[in-house]
Amino acid sequence: MGVVGACYTKLIWETAVWAIAYYFITALGITAGYHRLWSHRSYNASVPLQYMLALAGAGSLQGSIMWWSRGHRAHHRYTDTDLDPYNAHRGLFYSHIGWMLVKPRRKPGIADVSDLSKNTIVRWQHRHYLMLILAMGFLFPSLVAWLCWGDAKGGFVYAGILRLVFVHHSTFCVNSLAHYLGETPFDDKHTPKDHIITAFVTIGEGYHNFHHQFPMDYRNAIKWYQYDPTKWFIWSMQKIGLASHLKIFPENEVRKGQLTMQLKRLRETQESLVWPSNSDDLPVVSFDSFQTQSQKRPHILISGFIHDVSTFMDEHPGGAHLLVKFVGKDATTAFFGGVYDHSNAAHNSLAMKRVGVLHGGHPHILDIAKRIPPSQQLKVARYNELSPNYASSTAWSEEEEPRENTLVNKL
Repeated sequence: MGVVGACYTKLIWETAVWAIAYYFITALGITAGYHRLWSHRSYNASVPLQYMLALAGAGSLQGSIMWWSRGHRAHHRYTDTDLDPYNAHRGLFYSHIGWMLVKPRRKPGIADVSDLSKNTIVRWQHRHYLMLILAMGFLFPSLVAWLCWGDAKGGFVYAGILRLVFVHHSTFCVNSLAHYLGETPFDDKHTPKDHIITAFVTIGEGYHNFHHQFPMDYRNAIKWYQYDPTKWFIWSMQKIGLASHLKIFPENEVRKGQLTMQLKRLRETQESLVWPSNSDDLPVVSFDSFQTQSQKRPHILISGFIHDVSTFMDEHPGGAHLLVKFVGKDATTAFFGGVYDHSNAAHNSLAMKRVGVLHGGHPHILDIAKRIPPSQQLKVARYNELSPNYASSTAWSEEEEPRENTLVNKL
């Protein structure tokens, strides 16, 4: 209908500017009003601001505050399940618009909206919703264009009908695109993701992974450079006294979420790498046997480990002659600065050449820095991989100190 109307209606620049402006006004009615104020109670709004947001939201034709918020609260409570009205697991089309066109398998999950039932402005908008959508969705944008520059038809087509198409799909993208495109920097249990493209098409609602973890935070974007005009609108309303009590989740807890995901990805990287053999997996060799074997293959003793350097002789940066003079001998002192202070890469590479452990140990075997290569001195460990008594009980005696949980084990 909007496309057909546009084919027979000339677009003048005043109407184009008004259509864009009214798009943002009505979109903010959804993002700052329906979503962050009434669905999540992320800030307090004065009565004038509530009326403005209620009217702007009605102009977007997306249902009343009561209806919209009930569905959205169910979406958060039952994310990615059949009780989620916009279940992303049912496909991109379904979560975008199909949920309104296809009869759902079951009714959305129960969500408490008793607080909204007590709000006089919410009840007023719900009671007069049909009248308000006609007034704010079509009459108001047409009236402004007619009174200000005499283009009632253009106001109706561009600021009314076509504007609604973009506002609708902008909101729909929060339910669809924001669950498919982007990254999961705070949690990957469910589908919500963060992406700047989604943020641009949804007036700042695209940092959806953050939002699902911290839904009562008035922000979606926590960095100053991230696109979230809704956040800045709410902040501006606070500065002029129309909003207050803006809720911000503690940064300490936000960073914990980020750290958890970073550790998880580090763990995945850690498990994808090949690591040197542990001493328990290597044969124990006497010193005499070590020297005998060194006559057949170039073996060097460093920090109690026997290393086969046959494949490295011609690649050694200092020349093969430096290795040859230590074949069948202990090169620990030379390797740890006696001849050259080797890099971390050299230590890591050396550990991969282990073929045995010297019987009886070595004077340096208790020195972790000389026994554990740099790449293994920090390790991401799962909770159940730590010491057996790590948290065997939730209680402790007066003589015992409570242990702290950790995901990184420093060897």
